[in-house]
Amino acid sequence: MTDPRLAELTRLLPDLKLSTDPGDLDHYGRDWTRRWTPAPLAVAWPASVGEVQAIVRWANGQGVAIVPSGGRTGLSGGAVAARGELVVSLDRMNRVLDVDPVDRTLTVEPGIALEAVQNAAREHGLLYPVNFAARGSCQIGGNIATNAGGIRVVRYGNTRQWIAGLKVVTGAGDLLDLNRGLVKNASGYDLRHLVIGSEGTLGIVVEATLSLTSPPPPSQVMLLAVPAMDALMKVFAEARRRLRLEAFEFFTDKALRYVLAHGAQKPFAEEHPFYVVTEFDAADGQAENDTLAFFEYCVGEGWVVDGVIASSEAQAASLWRLREGITESLAPHKPYKNDVSVRISAVPAFMDEMQTLLDAEYPYFEVVWFGHIGDGNLHINVLKPADLDDAAFVDQCEHVTTLLVETLVRHGGSISAEHGIGLVKKPWLGSVRSEAEIALMRGIKAVWDPNGIMNPGKLL
Repeated sequence: MTDPRLAELTRLLPDLKLSTDPGDLDHYGRDWTRRWTPAPLAVAWPASVGEVQAIVRWANGQGVAIVPSGGRTGLSGGAVAARGELVVSLDRMNRVLDVDPVDRTLTVEPGIALEAVQNAAREHGLLYPVNFAARGSCQIGGNIATNAGGIRVVRYGNTRQWIAGLKVVTGAGDLLDLNRGLVKNASGYDLRHLVIGSEGTLGIVVEATLSLTSPPPPSQVMLLAVPAMDALMKVFAEARRRLRLEAFEFFTDKALRYVLAHGAQKPFAEEHPFYVVTEFDAADGQAENDTLAFFEYCVGEGWVVDGVIASSEAQAASLWRLREGITESLAPHKPYKNDVSVRISAVPAFMDEMQTLLDAEYPYFEVVWFGHIGDGNLHINVLKPADLDDAAFVDQCEHVTTLLVETLVRHGGSISAEHGIGLVKKPWLGSVRSEAEIALMRGIKAVWDPNGIMNPGKLL
């Protein structure tokens, strides 16, 4: 470790775990995007708030940029370190610090995995409801940095709704204690909400107080086969009217084929164009009657042509795997990803325009899409042909993304629903935010991070 800047960091923090091993640099310098070659200066693993503050102050003094690192499951390049940055991994700060059953809060360090948070809440008879497929590897700090959503937004909302308090080390090295778990706090600007969704550009979350809730009543999982795209929202509207929904997800026949090839079980004898997996309360006999009435009505209207209800937890998990396994099954094909959202009421018109656009612009590429249709969020995956150069593939996809953004603007949508802007979507930030908003965002960053060391180049 011959770099004099790192020697100074080691002198300041002799117990800090620090590595320049090429394997560590490659592993911690990237997220689930694979478009940039990792090239960090080093990787640091602080074990305390004090070490995080000292690292940030050292970085300011040395002019070294910092990339905060959680589980690196992001899809927008927000955790990429490709320009000599110091990666600050929060892996070692992964403890549960406090559980308060009266306030129904759980205080944790940022490096704890989402699944571990859920398990800790469950041990106390409570629920942390934010949930998605990467729960075992994503970290709560990264969830906060991207305001992660997932599969139960229909009932519980995004991460933002469940953050009662935050401790944050700013880009200047100051420690802020934001909101302190208060339910009511009418004392001016709530800076906590600036940090949520800020993608590590303002500071590093070092502690989070999470709100918990009561576990839901017993639920039921159902998979539906849908014959046409225009029936999807009709099924959703009817499900929301008759059932108490926890989740409502859809995917296409193409998505299903990849998941089945990845080891999932085929749900129906025949193949169908679209599928819906939904979860809803099933606490009593009336809920069972409502479920049957919902299914029979949708079949009678021609919106659903087949269906299966899980008869066990194992079968429920098998049905959910059909949706949650899509991203992993597509990864070997180096997909170019769009993560877009519109208002729920605009979904049918947007989907129709989007499909027309994709058919016209990608005649030779396979496009796989799926999403959280119950909250207006669609994931579009364009699979790279094996014989096409990576750069040429990205160029063509970015051209189509520009056209897709024009469609989104017409429908009042967003180019990023839940994965952030990062590096991937930065060219289209102006489609979602006005010039005045972006100027204010830059001003906020300048106050929190006066030397511009926090995750530079991301978002702004």
